[in-house]
This record gives sequence, C-alpha cells and structure tokens, in this order.
Amino acid sequence: MRVLVVTAVAAERDAVCAALGPHDVVALPGGHGLHRTRRPVAAAPDALAVDVLAAGVGPAGAAAGTATALTAAALADEPYGLVVSAGIGGGFAPHAPLGSVVVAAQIVAADLGAETPDGFAPVTELGFGTVVHHPDPALVKAVAAAAGGLAGTVVTVSTATGTAARRAELAARHPGVLAEAMEGFGVAEAAAAHGVPVLEIRTVSNAVGPRDRAAWRIGEALAALTDAFRALPAALAPTSRRTS
Repeated sequence: MRVLVVTAVAAERDAVCAALGPHDVVALPGGHGLHRTRRPVAAAPDALAVDVLAAGVGPAGAAAGTATALTAAALADEPYGLVVSAGIGGGFAPHAPLGSVVVAAQIVAADLGAETPDGFAPVTELGFGTVVHHPDPALVKAVAAAAGGLAGTVVTVSTATGTAARRAELAARHPGVLAEAMEGFGVAEAAAAHGVPVLEIRTVSNAVGPRDRAAWRIGEALAALTDAFRALPAALAPTSRRTS
C-alpha cells in the first residue's frame, strides 16, 4: 500500500522521515518536494511505500498540498491507499499531556461557521458542507495501540488557541477533545474528495490555553512523532494486505 503523510512544516516532515529510513525527493507541481522512502527491491507485496509532504501551515495550505499530491499520484496510476495528517499540536490537559500521542477518532473543523447572538454555529447549521471526518475506527484503534497513544477528537483551527476562555469554549463544544492542530481537516477534505481514507496523528508539544512558550516541549514532541511512525508499519500491515 502507498501512504501519503502530510505535515505542516519541514521539522515535522523530517521527524516522520527519520522513522522511515532513506528517501528521495520528488518534485510536485507548485514547487513542493515529496520525500519518498526507498522501498526495498525485494519488498514483500504488503510492504508500505510512504511519501511525506510538508504542505504548509493551516487548513487551506494542507488541503491544497494534499490535493496536488493525490492528483499527481492518480495521474501516474500510482494511487494512495491512505493519507495521514501528522505533526505536533496542543493537548487538552489533563487528558493529553506533553509528549503524548493522539490519534484522531474524529477530525473536526472547530472554527468553520459563523458567530451568532447565541454563540458559534458550525457551517453545517447554515446548510453547507461538513465539519467532521471519521477515520476508520478499527484503524484508529490499531494505530493508537501500536504507538502507545490515545484515541479521541482532534480539532482543526485556523487561529491557535491562546486564552483559557477559548480553551474552555472548545472543550465545551467538543466533549472529550484531546488535541488541537491547524491542518487535519484540510488534509481530510482533500482525501475525501479523492475517496482515500484518512488518519490524523498528533504528538503534544504544549498545553492548549494561554501561550507559555517556555513550557513548550517541541523537541520532545518531534521525537515522539518519530517513535509513533516507527510503530506505524506494523499497525497498518493488515490494511496493506487487504488493499495490495
């Protein structure tokens, strides 16, 4: 099975690549470089072939980069069997502490909608689109177990949370939310448009709420991301056999 992993920035891409071994860089339209792991010549039929793309920060850039990679793969008759949005993010304490791994059971666009006199209304209440994607529950469970992580809601925001009030609002609107990031929903939208399953994997670098840069643990979160992707091939092996 071929897997596309989409991160926001190069540091996240490199953390993923560190788990997957040597890779080559393949140019995509628009100037992106796709980091393609070198599949062994004698690889088993169910071996994973993984491409990693740093598509940019935010849901729009993530969607555009993901769509470009998916389209290029389809035109080359080498379609992907899975897209994974990956990177570091904020965790909702105490449920997702610093350094923990979160696998999205739901990928939610937390701020796609409108402000009303009664509060926030998601775009679905306005009669448009969608605000949530549901990755395959069995796959979420397998990946979370392999990575030693948690499964739960991950919200996508265009503006990172920086206050206790905003944190409380998100937690109230999305009971059980574990993490916040800025790209997952964009990746999921592109994957859905191409009919490709999606996952989101986040490692927690900071607590959602007031911004305290001194308390962030970006290095530890990137190391945890590498560890999570070292565990990914074993978790995906049954899926690879079904789709090869």
